[in-house]
Amino acid sequence: MATDQDLRRVLLRIDGKGYKAYQDLRGRYEFPGFTLFIDRVQGDPFAPPSRLRVRVPLELAGFPRELFGNKSREVALRDFLTREFDRWTRKFSSRRGTGKSGLIAVDPCYQQILEKSSVLLADEWVEARLVVGLPAAGRRVLGREALSLLTEALPQIVERALHYRNLDPEALRRHVETAEDADAAREQLASLGLIAFVADGAVLPRRSGVDDRPLSPGEGAVPFQAPDSLRVELKLPHRGRVTGMGIPEGITLIVGGGYHGKSTLLQALERGIYNHVPGDGRELVVTHPDAVKIRAEDGRRVEKVNISPFIGDLPGGRSTRAFSTENASGSTSQAANIVEALETGAKVLLMDEDTSATNFLIRDHRMQELIAKEHEPITPLLDKVRSLYRDFGVSTVLVMGGSGDYFDVADTVIAMIEFLPHDVTARAKEIARAYRTARRPEGGERFGEVTPRVPLPESLDPSRGRRDVKLKVRDTDEFVFGTEEVDLSAVEQIVHPSQVRAIAEAMVYAKRQYMDGRRTLREVLEGVMRDLDTRGLDVLTGTGSPRGDLARFRRHELAAAINRLRTLKVR
Repeated sequence: MATDQDLRRVLLRIDGKGYKAYQDLRGRYEFPGFTLFIDRVQGDPFAPPSRLRVRVPLELAGFPRELFGNKSREVALRDFLTREFDRWTRKFSSRRGTGKSGLIAVDPCYQQILEKSSVLLADEWVEARLVVGLPAAGRRVLGREALSLLTEALPQIVERALHYRNLDPEALRRHVETAEDADAAREQLASLGLIAFVADGAVLPRRSGVDDRPLSPGEGAVPFQAPDSLRVELKLPHRGRVTGMGIPEGITLIVGGGYHGKSTLLQALERGIYNHVPGDGRELVVTHPDAVKIRAEDGRRVEKVNISPFIGDLPGGRSTRAFSTENASGSTSQAANIVEALETGAKVLLMDEDTSATNFLIRDHRMQELIAKEHEPITPLLDKVRSLYRDFGVSTVLVMGGSGDYFDVADTVIAMIEFLPHDVTARAKEIARAYRTARRPEGGERFGEVTPRVPLPESLDPSRGRRDVKLKVRDTDEFVFGTEEVDLSAVEQIVHPSQVRAIAEAMVYAKRQYMDGRRTLREVLEGVMRDLDTRGLDVLTGTGSPRGDLARFRRHELAAAINRLRTLKVR
């Protein structure tokens, strides 16, 4: 078996040769205290960097078993180690030379604690996956610089980041316990009849639209305080008893003046499907795991979606029970987004009037008088939101500042006033009784049918040119699938580019493993998610090509990507 000394000899031998000589490094090397795997070597200094793994025996790493005794703790521990590895690689990375020369990095982490492929735990070892830009001058191997990077810097990073004795045990414990408390809080929602919980003292505002870190009190952040009528108490394994605002199942309006915190609360609820790092302010903002943010999405493609619950037959008698368009309007896209979410099992819909189509939300009495129903195919959400809850058990949280007609259908009305919530349900109902609307309900007593669709595998083609699979991720809002660009800018609950990478790989995996022209989209999604649960993220790419830049996603975001593929065909 090759050792670190063999690696040293290879690097000295290829020093000064053409860059492709680095291919001789591929393989496994035993270092004192860890094993180095060089899985993929870049062919050019400007190409994506080489992929490496380091594996430390758990006995040497010294992590107490209780730190990863359940799934919640294991994911949090892996997240913490990724952050430590990232911190130390930044100290040792030295970008000198051609292209990516000297780079040493691990997939970075943000405010959420995600299950990622960057660090793995097994019964006998802990493994970190990183990328390295092998040093070059022009296209010549800098063997001695690579020697320093791989045999001097890397062992120091491994020692500092993957050994329990060198970590801050209190910070690690707090990280793990914060995640476990959030999971415990989320698990209690259903038994309490809630779809979300926001702890007293939570800090909801972020620094900016491009900086997801919390706003500090000195910058104007107001700590959250639940109104007494909505205050509930949870018992958590580490924090003990905590209080905060519980949002009940049913229809909830968030109202208030502009700039008083309505959308900020909704955005916190969107991200409440994830656990957050200690100090984030949203550590105990938790939402039902099947909550889906819905918005209008002008221009998106829709493929044979039954939008008839919201949009009846179009002029000319065109049916909407299997509606397709290459360029959806705001109202049509929002209707399709809701039905697609229901198709994948959403239990909570989150909407903001600012990103919704007005004619999808409301049609008031005056407009009803001017345009008769037989000439208006759109049934507004106002007339469907109650039957959606009654027929499917799907709750809705809606930010609304412009239409009091929703008071008639709301179960709970929360007013945000100077960034603090107030329960104004009774007052809203009183107003609804005193100022009765003359509008007529539209759309009938029942919500309507959600029709399962069967995706056709031949419509998902990841190939490009001579490559069977060509995937490219730019950020959280777009990726390339074969020759097609998939726009995810309206899929607002994706928080990390590594989730998009995993989604792109999962589309290829779903086509190969589950799309057979008979399984429904939901059955395909369930198969993929089941495999991820039992075999981890490596199932997407195969054990022969381990990746450290994948992160878990939900079936809702995978479905959203498939639905936005412009070549998709369904039966």
